[in-house]
Amino acid sequence: MSESYTGQVTVGGPPAVREIGDLRVTKVAVDPRMANNAYLLTCLSTGDQVLVDAADDAPTLLTVLDPERLRAVVTTHQHWDHHRALADVVAATGAEVVVGAPDAAAVSEQTGVSVTREVSDGDTVAVGSCAVEVVRVTGHTPGAIVLAFTEPGGRAHLFTGDSLFPGGPGRTPDPEAFASIMDDLETKVFARFRDDTWFYPGHGDDSTLGTERPRLAEWRARGW
Repeated sequence: MSESYTGQVTVGGPPAVREIGDLRVTKVAVDPRMANNAYLLTCLSTGDQVLVDAADDAPTLLTVLDPERLRAVVTTHQHWDHHRALADVVAATGAEVVVGAPDAAAVSEQTGVSVTREVSDGDTVAVGSCAVEVVRVTGHTPGAIVLAFTEPGGRAHLFTGDSLFPGGPGRTPDPEAFASIMDDLETKVFARFRDDTWFYPGHGDDSTLGTERPRLAEWRARGW
């Protein structure tokens, strides 16, 4: 694993890159207004790639990825700032479009792109000889998903979209959605994955579950 990786990127700046076993993670920030993160996952054995959130700035994303090797674009949730470049990236690459099932219709309507695969808990998305597992975390949106990759030795890496940030869960529209996102984070993420699990959010810097775990009760108490 590349120990020099910090996960800190800026819009217009160079990507941050790390290698985790047979998987390379390339993190790039796009759009100065929203500072979205996009993550390119590359299998080092086959060269196959998956893009997590074609958030914006298709020219930058197409420079980072290989149009001949991109197999899928996974959209973590339906909010507009996470799929503004989806249509252009798919047109340039022919990649499969993967979305959490309850968000699929909204993503298709907003982007004009047909969703080719709807996913939920326990589904996997292949990245060459590697795979990421889908973890449904309902609350930020109805179909929001987290992607989990487990490296040799058992350490996990989570691509959390807007469901989990350093300092708390993503914004929710009402108390019921907040209760849902907290329940799913506690049972499906924090109860399952180790403290050394690294997570990569949809905006801003990365963190680990061990860093955030002591704050769970505080998040729950502060509410939505």
